[in-house]
Amino acid sequence: MLCRLGQKLIGRPLKTVRNLSATDHLFCDANSGNEISEKDFNPKKALLVRKVTRYEYEKLYLKPDLNEEDLKAYVKSKGSDYDALVQRHDEYFRSLDEIQEAFVRKGTEFRLIHRYDYDRSLVDWADVIFTAGGDGTFLMAASKVGGRSRPVVGINTDPLRSEGFLCLPKHFSKNISAVLEKLSNGEFKWFWRQRIRLTMYGCHAGDMPIDLYSQQMLFPEYRFWEHVKENEQVNNRRIDGAQDNLSRRVLPVLALNEVFIGECLSARVSFYELSVDGRSQLKQKSSGITICSGTGSTSWFFNISNITKATAREILRITEKYRGCSDAKLQDDEILEKVVNEYNGALLFGPSELKMAYSVRDPLTTGVFQVAEPRGFCNRLWIKSRMWDAYAVIDGSVSYKFNDGAILELDMHEVDALRCVKLL
Repeated sequence: MLCRLGQKLIGRPLKTVRNLSATDHLFCDANSGNEISEKDFNPKKALLVRKVTRYEYEKLYLKPDLNEEDLKAYVKSKGSDYDALVQRHDEYFRSLDEIQEAFVRKGTEFRLIHRYDYDRSLVDWADVIFTAGGDGTFLMAASKVGGRSRPVVGINTDPLRSEGFLCLPKHFSKNISAVLEKLSNGEFKWFWRQRIRLTMYGCHAGDMPIDLYSQQMLFPEYRFWEHVKENEQVNNRRIDGAQDNLSRRVLPVLALNEVFIGECLSARVSFYELSVDGRSQLKQKSSGITICSGTGSTSWFFNISNITKATAREILRITEKYRGCSDAKLQDDEILEKVVNEYNGALLFGPSELKMAYSVRDPLTTGVFQVAEPRGFCNRLWIKSRMWDAYAVIDGSVSYKFNDGAILELDMHEVDALRCVKLL
């Protein structure tokens, strides 16, 4: 009988590791200069990063004092299916068992850890990082991998319910031994996913990140107290007349998908100054701004920016008045699909391309505030906050405060690319 909250550690026992502070630099990698070919890659030590299931989270973190019957009642009171949570939890741990058994058969030393124990000293120990889960687990694991030396390999443990775009193809989910054989035999190709580097200037440069996965808004009224304290600090600085030099810090997390910058409360307007590729700084008001890599261009950025057939039809109907677009063409689904596909296809770019895309969400256009280019591609983006409860959110997982006066620079560097594999 599978233990719901247990984990079968067949490899070496997990050693106690230190938690790196916010000042530890992400991009130091002793092996980053040692390029290795596919045929010479033979990993001996693997780190297996697992997710925390919904059942675990409810049981261990939210309601640790409840017995099983009370937990069941609590979960049902929220409209959730307790039996389904338990079933998916057990299925997940069966998948973990299969992965670990494949490591044992191959003779690979490994360590199994969950997200709360994952840090960069473990990354330094491993030759390869495997993730067991979906895209969220992959993104979380990749965020702590600096340099280009250690590949990250995603295993989709729930291929029926999860697409797993960043993971290996679904037919490998139940055949981990084949994955390990292909890696050791060189039956794969390296490819690179470029990532976004963030440099913070100003009062929040030294802040610790906030893990959105575990953040609980149990006392929302404290948010207003936070504003009061921050306002006092700002006013005191102005009264003193002090003008400190801006501190600078490269944030210890790289964005593989995207960065969202805006007010925490979505109903509040985000106010900031923006400069793209060194051009003039423009004051903007919007619902926030999303900046993505090629990997992320198929995700949030695409969903913000794409058009539908209905939109294309309306645009062509307007052009009919000026350019003679016939009604027959407006009703031709094939033509509309070509227009939509060409427009939407131009939003996408490859994960290895060294460029970013940005999209201003719901830009406010008035006589004072203008957003001439609400969407585009760039190599460097500079943004200065004029907000009071704003965050820079990296891959939907980690956030940093980004309030009035703070500055962020976003760009890309070849040395930050994530090494990935494509099995042959």
